[in-house]
Amino acid sequence: MKSLMLYFKSIRGKNPHRTGFTLIELLLVITIIGVLAGLVIPRYVRRAEQAKVTAAQADISGNLAAALELYELDNGMFPTTAQGLRALLEQPAVPPVPGNWNGPYLRGQSLKDPWGNEYQFQCPSSKPGYDYSILSVGPDGVAGGEDDCSNIEDF
Repeated sequence: MKSLMLYFKSIRGKNPHRTGFTLIELLLVITIIGVLAGLVIPRYVRRAEQAKVTAAQADISGNLAAALELYELDNGMFPTTAQGLRALLEQPAVPPVPGNWNGPYLRGQSLKDPWGNEYQFQCPSSKPGYDYSILSVGPDGVAGGEDDCSNIEDF
């Protein structure tokens, strides 16, 4: 037992009553944590933004496109720009009023992109070869730019 006590005394050094950490030890630990945070946080933020872009693309090419196709099958036409994507949730009152509306075509889904902006809808599309266009203006909230997502290639 005496040898164990001597061992602990030798670890503690000259002052056996020393408790806590020195300022230099604390600063060293804080610096290490800061460097690690500086490396990890930017990667996490990029991943979160990448996930939002993927979610917007999935909404546009998946959920909204499928709902628009069902709407068109029931009514023989897509909603007009004036009716907008809201026509997928409630029967439009704006002419041409669909006679066979059998919605809602989307259940429990918001018409907002992952950044909280309304999806922009245009029908007929201004781009030849497309019946309609759906656009998410991305994180900056402004149409045009590399951060936009659309069902149209090279929008």
